[in-house]
Amino acid sequence: MDIEFNSLKELYDRIKPALTSKRIEMKKYGFYHVKEADIWNYLTSKKWQTSKDLSLSEMVNDIFNSNPDEINDYVIKKMSLENREPYFDE
Repeated sequence: MDIEFNSLKELYDRIKPALTSKRIEMKKYGFYHVKEADIWNYLTSKKWQTSKDLSLSEMVNDIFNSNPDEINDYVIKKMSLENREPYFDE
């Protein structure tokens, strides 16, 4: 069963529970400033930028297995430069 999304916002909303889980994990490492949108932006710009036709399970796996230190480094670099909302460049 293939699930199709009409927008990246729909996809974001669908995987948001996994992003929330990762945000909670990141708090355990002391990264209290990281938001779900930051994790989404990190993965869309670093991991998924060149990927095609990822399944939901692959995306959720990437969320859970992403390195908290790398996400934090990405967020710190971006924090002062731009708005910390999810990107939906379509």
